[in-house]
Amino acid sequence: MTHDLSILPPGVRLAVSPLSWANDVLEDLGAGISLDTCLSEAAAAGYEGTELGRKYPRDPAVLGPLLQEKGLSLASGWHSGELAGRSVAAEIGAVADHARLLQALGCKAMVYGECAMMAPGAPLDAPMSARRIMPAGEVAAYAARLTEFGRHLQEEYGLALAYHHHLMMVAETLEEISALFDLCGPEVGLLLDTGHAVAAGFGYEELIARFGDRIVHIHLKDVRRAELAAVRAGDLSFNDAVRGGLFTVPGDGMVDFAPLARFAASSGYRGWMVVEAEQDPAKAPPAPAVSRAFAHVLSVFASQEVSA
Repeated sequence: MTHDLSILPPGVRLAVSPLSWANDVLEDLGAGISLDTCLSEAAAAGYEGTELGRKYPRDPAVLGPLLQEKGLSLASGWHSGELAGRSVAAEIGAVADHARLLQALGCKAMVYGECAMMAPGAPLDAPMSARRIMPAGEVAAYAARLTEFGRHLQEEYGLALAYHHHLMMVAETLEEISALFDLCGPEVGLLLDTGHAVAAGFGYEELIARFGDRIVHIHLKDVRRAELAAVRAGDLSFNDAVRGGLFTVPGDGMVDFAPLARFAASSGYRGWMVVEAEQDPAKAPPAPAVSRAFAHVLSVFASQEVSA
């Protein structure tokens, strides 16, 4: 395979998530796959970077050399935020070690997933219909806390807050994302996730149209049409959806990545695009999957350049 990343727009870099090798929540998925295997296969497929995963050491003095040995950079890492239920001061304390790690390894954005307002117990095992909805009267105060927190991340660590719209979380639908971002200051950036948009019932292009100037990080995730229909018909849980193969790598599902390529080429976006698929590695062997995805993403960008 030709690892020709020069087809990407200037300043746009391609990474892969370790979720193809080991799931962060369902720890039986990929339990026997080593971190060295993950990093080696990611590098061999041609990727420039990776996000954090549960098997990654959190000491920059340890993780930095591991990545450098493979020729990889750290693109970002997920923070389980709880600003829907706690103060900015508490969130600042909770994020400090994580933010320092990202800063030390040269990251420019931090992935923020809102985990406070979720179904009780094991929320990702609850039916999708059990998702808790933030009352409209609480959104403005939540947006203000996010804005203050985003300002702190930028000033203290040089990190942009990349807010992850996500199934089963506060901002899942287009209407919820829009209502929140209309009230957030520019200190709150958007993580555009193609798969979570489609699985939530809307085209990710709608987020580009409304909030393209707020996008600071991108997840390239595909969705299998038949599995999405089964998830909706059966009101399955998020974890059951993952086990059932709802998500896959770009090129294996129903998502059209051409609008994303046009956005990256025309908007002046500078940052990471991260191939991500929460899959069972026993059913979807990681190395060939992420290699196909690498080729597919570059082919989409090449096609857009030819047609321009």
